[in-house]
Amino acid sequence: MAMRRAFSAILPFFLLTSHGLALQGPPHLSPTPSIQRLQALDLEKQGNLQQAEQAWRTILKTQPRNAEAYAHLGLLAARRGSYKEAIPLDRKALALGPDLSGLRMNLGLALFKSGQPKEAIREFSRLLNAPGVSSEDALRARILIGMAHYGQGEYADAIPFLKAAAAADTTNLPLRLILAHSCLWTHQNECVLDTYREILTISPDSAEAYILAGEAMDAMKNTTGAIEQFRLAIRANPRQPLSHFALGYLLWTQSSYDEAAKELHAELEVNPDYPQALLFLADIDVKANRFAEAAPVLARVEKADPSLAMAHLDMGIVEAESGHTDAAIKELKEAAILDPTDADSHWRLARLYRSRGDTEAAEKELAKTKELKTAAHQELYEKLAHGHPQQPSSEIPFTPSKPSQ
Repeated sequence: MAMRRAFSAILPFFLLTSHGLALQGPPHLSPTPSIQRLQALDLEKQGNLQQAEQAWRTILKTQPRNAEAYAHLGLLAARRGSYKEAIPLDRKALALGPDLSGLRMNLGLALFKSGQPKEAIREFSRLLNAPGVSSEDALRARILIGMAHYGQGEYADAIPFLKAAAAADTTNLPLRLILAHSCLWTHQNECVLDTYREILTISPDSAEAYILAGEAMDAMKNTTGAIEQFRLAIRANPRQPLSHFALGYLLWTQSSYDEAAKELHAELEVNPDYPQALLFLADIDVKANRFAEAAPVLARVEKADPSLAMAHLDMGIVEAESGHTDAAIKELKEAAILDPTDADSHWRLARLYRSRGDTEAAEKELAKTKELKTAAHQELYEKLAHGHPQQPSSEIPFTPSKPSQ
């Protein structure tokens, strides 16, 4: 659903921390102290990272199998943001000193941050199953496994880890928002509502939580409940992106066009170029026969997002009413391509073909109209036969924008 675009980017995982999901502190063993080692550690402590790196490399010249030196070099590379450079250093350190404290977590984080989620999951899973792992590290691993799955769009796989992490951390709001989105995108609407209730115990005025609940209720065909949730979201934060659009769209489905227009205009105050808000405002003008007002807005929508079938359908109606038959046919054909299940564009094409005497083309479009309407009736019959009473569909009709893979 379209309002998901407001929350679709992966939250930076450092926001998840009451547990500090940053690199671990310096991995260390307890070897006999050496002056060089103490100097390297002191340089790190003082923040002289370049000199510390040189000190550890000096140690490796005489102790080429010094796991601690490799581990610190990996840590320093990661602190510079050179995660791909850190990975082989961490792997070398693990091969030489598998018991170094915090090292596998650092390797997993370097893989995570360098865009290698599958490898990161493998390392975090090993950490999760390792003997003697602290509860703190186990929680970090669960969160990061969940986040890695989430980042790949593997929402169903993310949910068990995110749920376990949320149960262990009762005050982590960002974690629960990510969990709720994962549940929403896997159509687990009761999970969304359960998580929404947990979010409200942490942040009673969370506009994001109300929107998530509204989306879930909308998917469950509870339009009244969804409208109430979107109103609560707006009350909590009148400038929350897409909350006014969501409410406006649902009011549009109920034919409450004047109130819908107010909400769509309110969305444009927050989100001035949002194509869907412009589209439904234009559609309200089309329904009211205000074709001159609708035309420039529809042209703007088509330019911003040519994939919206409804924009081409409405523009086809506007062009037809303005006597521009060829332009209308072109728009309606595009609408039919973009939405092959919509009978309206074919019916309107049939009328236009007939008006200019193209009987054969008109009959083809009428046949297609009949075919689509028959399919829709059959779908309704099957729902009724299986005990699923038909309800007006209010689900916001846009593909959700999920995190880029």
